[in-house]
Amino acid sequence: MDTKFKLKYARISAQKCRLVADQVRGKSVAQSLYILEFSVKKAARIIKGLLYSAMSSAEHNYGADVDKLQVATICVDKAPHLKRFKARAKGRGARILKQLCHITVQLKEE
Repeated sequence: MDTKFKLKYARISAQKCRLVADQVRGKSVAQSLYILEFSVKKAARIIKGLLYSAMSSAEHNYGADVDKLQVATICVDKAPHLKRFKARAKGRGARILKQLCHITVQLKEE
């Protein structure tokens, strides 16, 4: 059984999040959570929260066995920017683009 879960508009750039997503792709959920537990990156904390949520939802909604779950795919896509302005000299404003991303995790039961 394949189950798909999404986290939309995560407040981190897709490029930084993909570095962590590549580490857990294809591994079991228990092993993925172990890897993310000891990572110091902000993306690891975000993906770990998504994996915990996906794991409990798969168990509750679909009756999946948590010990047999595996991360089939994890995909990080760009989302629309948050546009901000910072005051600059001579009454001007500099544009600041805050990056967002969508994270999609697909779990399968071994």
